[in-house]
Amino acid sequence: MSTIAARGIVPEPIARQPWEMLIPLLLITGFGGLVLYSAGGGSMQPFAMSHFIRFLVFSVMAAIIASMPRDAVRVLTYPAYLTVLVMLLGVEIVGQVGGGSQRWLEAGPIRIQPSEIMKPAVVLAMARFYETLPAGMIGSWRSLVPAGMLIVLPISLVLLQPDLGTSVAIAFGGVVVMFLAGLPLWWFLLAGGTGIAAMPLIYFFALRPYQQARVTTFLDPENDPLGAGYHIAQSKIAIGSGGLFGKGFNNGTQSHLNYLPEPHTDFVFASMAEEWGLVGGLFVLTMYALILRWGWKVANESQDRFCALLAAGATATIFFYIAINLLMVMGMAPAKGIPLPWMSHGGSSMMTNMICIGLLMMVNRWNRMAPRRGLTV
Repeated sequence: MSTIAARGIVPEPIARQPWEMLIPLLLITGFGGLVLYSAGGGSMQPFAMSHFIRFLVFSVMAAIIASMPRDAVRVLTYPAYLTVLVMLLGVEIVGQVGGGSQRWLEAGPIRIQPSEIMKPAVVLAMARFYETLPAGMIGSWRSLVPAGMLIVLPISLVLLQPDLGTSVAIAFGGVVVMFLAGLPLWWFLLAGGTGIAAMPLIYFFALRPYQQARVTTFLDPENDPLGAGYHIAQSKIAIGSGGLFGKGFNNGTQSHLNYLPEPHTDFVFASMAEEWGLVGGLFVLTMYALILRWGWKVANESQDRFCALLAAGATATIFFYIAINLLMVMGMAPAKGIPLPWMSHGGSSMMTNMICIGLLMMVNRWNRMAPRRGLTV
């Protein structure tokens, strides 16, 4: 693009944009709109139109984030984290209840889910913390306890909502930053081993009945095919029935005849696979792979620890959404309300992923402006 801009064919501000990410992003969002058009019965309402409007609105937000100067971001990191933490506390006090959970704050027409914003906020705060931590303290309790509190505080509030999936997502982004910051590997192995050993206790004493049902359904989905296992069973049927090329656009029977639950949100990939088949699935996976590859490239090209950890954490957050949703719809993970980025109908998940895109574009811009020193994650 830079060569083309030099010849005057494309204006330089346009040419310098990260089109290797933006083109796949636009394609996956447009394809998601087609799937939502079909899920809405062949109509732009109620899903496809709002999907595109949200993408445009949050694209503006991402562009604003991408333009922020480095010094301002460093100064605002902890205040932003504390603001979201206070919002999470506000959810417990005055939050709106929906679907049996208390997760939203409302002010007039504005409805926001603070736990979603906390995912990139934790990554940002963790990257800032490890930037300021002297290298000699990596491996000491000073590198673990304060960072652990940055993760534990929001998770504790989110678990009260209750929202186990979002809690795991927040922890995932934070732990990825801790790992890449250079904390000893045996700490993670010990934590993982302890978690595995504690699973029976967690299952019987920490999980609620509906959460226990999700675990047992994941382990044996055929045990209750018309009850707890219905969602996964219908998802597998929809995906398998699509074959190589699918049943055709707007011709999905599982979704259109209401056999497939939530074909526009959690199970949008199954709805897509039924109509577009394996070819459609490979297209979706390719677009996601290109976006994630670009995100990791931004992290590797970063010239300081803050930028590298921030970019890697933002990329990991997007990856978590993609991986958990795809594993869920294929019956390889417990059913949980984790939307598929830029395809599922949902404002909160769209906002979170576009914040991550804005952070990556911001770091990418900083990388272009910085002298090359070869620091990588």
